[in-house]
Amino acid sequence: MKYSLAVLVINRPGVLARISGLLSRRMFNIESIAAGLTEDPDITRITVVVKGDEQVLDQVMKQLSKLVDVIKILRIEGPDAINRELALIKVRANPDKRSDIVDIVEIFRAKIVDVSRETMVIELTGDEQKIDALCEVLRDHGIVEMVRTGKITLSRKSIAAKDG
Repeated sequence: MKYSLAVLVINRPGVLARISGLLSRRMFNIESIAAGLTEDPDITRITVVVKGDEQVLDQVMKQLSKLVDVIKILRIEGPDAINRELALIKVRANPDKRSDIVDIVEIFRAKIVDVSRETMVIELTGDEQKIDALCEVLRDHGIVEMVRTGKITLSRKSIAAKDG
């Protein structure tokens, strides 16, 4: 099972390294990790997706809560979770195949962000399954290079960073 955690931390150098180091030393499987500033410039939000059972999740949360820079840990799941990833996909785009790629991009509501003689770069934001599906369709055209951000997530519920 995959679990998404939003870890609110004090915005200091090395915090992300300490979190990923702690989890890797404890042999927890990190599926993805993404960090960025929040509405408060002194707080960074790190979204960590871990794989394991409830016991693993409990241990991850306990270990993270021991770190001095951690303000709050939120488990975000279910219908209250809004999950997104960003992907940039460079695909071979011979002139005779470009219209096919444009049609695929439109179906997935993606964007073409760069075009060269031989390739096109496609940007897609969505959940993991949507990005996987686009990649599967584009494989026939030849994916040259790809990068994904990993999952970021927000809860529909109102959660203040400095609460409890």
